[in-house]
Amino acid sequence: MTTSQTRGEATDIAAATRSVVRIVVFSSIDGQRTLIGHGSGVAVSADKVITNAHVVDSARIDESVTFTVIPTEGNATYKARLVAASPGKDLALLQLTQTGRLIPASFFSGIVGDGADVFSIGYPANVDIALEQSEEDVLNPTAPVKTRGSISSGRSSKSVESLLHTAPIAPGSSGGPLVDACGRVIGINSFGSTADGGGAEFYFAISVREVATFLQNLKVELNTVINECRSVAELSRAEADREAATRAKTEAEARVATELRNSREGKVRRDAEHEVIAERENHIALAGLLLILATVAGGAAWQFTEREQRERFKVAAGFGGVALISALIVFFARPSFEEVDERVRAAMTESLPQTKSQPESDDIAGTGKRRCVIQPDRSRVTISDTADVRFDWTQDGCINGRTQYVDNGGNWTRTFVPNNDAQVSVVSYAPESQTYRIERYLLGIDAMGAARASRKRYDVTSCSSDPESLGKIDNMNKAVREVLPPAPNEILVFACSVE
Repeated sequence: MTTSQTRGEATDIAAATRSVVRIVVFSSIDGQRTLIGHGSGVAVSADKVITNAHVVDSARIDESVTFTVIPTEGNATYKARLVAASPGKDLALLQLTQTGRLIPASFFSGIVGDGADVFSIGYPANVDIALEQSEEDVLNPTAPVKTRGSISSGRSSKSVESLLHTAPIAPGSSGGPLVDACGRVIGINSFGSTADGGGAEFYFAISVREVATFLQNLKVELNTVINECRSVAELSRAEADREAATRAKTEAEARVATELRNSREGKVRRDAEHEVIAERENHIALAGLLLILATVAGGAAWQFTEREQRERFKVAAGFGGVALISALIVFFARPSFEEVDERVRAAMTESLPQTKSQPESDDIAGTGKRRCVIQPDRSRVTISDTADVRFDWTQDGCINGRTQYVDNGGNWTRTFVPNNDAQVSVVSYAPESQTYRIERYLLGIDAMGAARASRKRYDVTSCSSDPESLGKIDNMNKAVREVLPPAPNEILVFACSVE
């Protein structure tokens, strides 16, 4: 089973707070609205919030009770109504009565490891009191309180499956999330033990399994992930090690190939040298033999002249001339030592493997459909599902015929800043390694505003290989990156293949 056990990163915990809300409870007496308490909650959709049943318990006995949901950022607050409550499980669901823009949390449905780093997020009332918060202050969006602790597994309440932990909560924190180091909700904080006699206090959160069952009965879908929580630093080190190992393997293969080629070339050169020397010796020997024959024929011709045997003289002289000329031709036709290099080149060329008419590398780099599968060991999943990604790719960086990417050292890259979702995605595709990568940044309202402003400065809406258009996209990518945090909250790495 997948476990979550790593140290938290500030950006992940900050991202988790975006889904946390304060729930303020009012009662109307003689037409006068009175604040009677507050708790915490976490958004499970844009208009639904889960909290503890005991936070909304007053609504069961007082029909005048109303709820106000206050996000951590922005200016909006929302009225809400109680949809359902389960006192035995200490869970309740609120529905906003107006269009909501809450950011749904991501829930971790795996096993939380013993001793894992965890954080409680919520609005403890004692902090409000210590800071002398007025009722008006309580009704304004405020950053929640984050406390740190660890999981003590193996202990649970008998009436409900719960997580025992040491991240402090207090009245007002009830209903807020307990999150892991990646900012994923692992439970809904509910109650704590009493520190009698100076003993330590411990706290309990309702498990995600109980939350999922409760919401499933209400036909509410929960956004869950199960992948192991890995730090960005750990993932970066692993990726660097992977790249180093790949480079080392490539270099080793290149060295072996070079050594084999050098060894092969050395043997070919030695053989070529022996062949040239042998052929030269053969030519010289044959030329010498022809020269001897020419000399003998010349002597015979002289003898025939003395005896006035003209016919025999002609034959001997002709034969001697032909032999002499042949000797000269054979001698000067002997191969030179320069032919050794030519023969080595020819032999090495013939020994190379024949290339295919349609090499695989061309298939990879060329136009066509791609299917990409998540690589869990190379990814850090905090909010997204990990379904396969499919797209149609062209060599000039156009995806699906409508979205242009720009080449960045072999990685074709595009930055996406949606108008509605509170996240920025930097997406890249490397045709050579067939790797599709998504780096996702989960930002607050101000940071998203800055990213959207940077994006809107550039009109880049369609595919085009025109240098001016590519320059705009490149500048847009750089402008958005300037306002992003140093590291993403989520990294998804996919291995692709040609469909």
